[in-house]
Amino acid sequence: MNTVLVSSGVPAWLWLAFGLLILAMLALDLGVFHRKPHAVEMKEALSWSAVWLTLGFGFAGVVYWFYAREHGAPVGREFAAKYVTGYLIEKSLSVDNIFVFWMIFSYFAVPAKHQHKILFWGILGALAMRAIMILAGIELLERFAWMIFVFGAFLVLTGLKMALPKKHEMDPAKNPVLKLVRRFVPVAESYDGDRFFVRRTGKWVATPLFVVLVLVEATDLVFAVDSIPAILAISPDPFIVYTSNVFAILGLRALFFAVGGLVGLFHYLQYALAVVLVWVGGKLLWTGYMKEVVGDASFKVPTAISLGVVVGLVALSIAASLRWPKAKAVVAE
Repeated sequence: MNTVLVSSGVPAWLWLAFGLLILAMLALDLGVFHRKPHAVEMKEALSWSAVWLTLGFGFAGVVYWFYAREHGAPVGREFAAKYVTGYLIEKSLSVDNIFVFWMIFSYFAVPAKHQHKILFWGILGALAMRAIMILAGIELLERFAWMIFVFGAFLVLTGLKMALPKKHEMDPAKNPVLKLVRRFVPVAESYDGDRFFVRRTGKWVATPLFVVLVLVEATDLVFAVDSIPAILAISPDPFIVYTSNVFAILGLRALFFAVGGLVGLFHYLQYALAVVLVWVGGKLLWTGYMKEVVGDASFKVPTAISLGVVVGLVALSIAASLRWPKAKAVVAE
């Protein structure tokens, strides 16, 4: 059987061009604009957010161009819509990451000028982890047809769990990853500039900055367990899945500095995301039922409908959050 990269029909040169674009943007970000550690101000964060949003949505044009050239304009529009749907789902789900990152940085009192470096290296690790998870997920779907029901049920249950009120906020001090790191890795008492490791009394020890980086990586891994099945429900094409993931993740840093303190305002967003996960999970279950039980492999929920559901729910939740702030919403409940 061909590998999933070959089965996607996307030639190596397009994968290479995409990789070079991402590497060039990362080099520009870290090597030029953030060569010296500094606190990221709102203006800079908004500018980078605009850049990543433009690249993220603009890449839909590349998707359309390639698939339309290979398979015709209707297929190009279909895959471009799938890419945008996946990108919006990943972007929306990343809001939870921002809130958790904010809590971790606050708990460890990470200096503002070093937060960008942590997110930069954390996101590089996230790109590698998600590539592995995407390939594994696609391979499972290709090898075991019944996995479509597992993914679908998992998304529905995750959505229902997300809709339930949280009994307590996350406490970084109780994170098992933190306890594991401190058990096996000696950690210094204080920060030492932007270094992850320092030499103390003849031994190398980790700084709190390294501990924060590990927690950021672990957090993204947890969120990826939800988001990867969600986007695979939109499309099993690895090029669509990975590129939409990459652009959503790379825009996460700028989004963190731009709206990190405002995330709490969008308190209805979690309910919209819960419905989105139930929707895509239910769609996956229904598709699997029609294909594996009924034998009608031609059944498909139009991508335009999925895109409309995602955009409509997210927009409605943001509007409702602004119209009814959290304090009023709590009183109403």
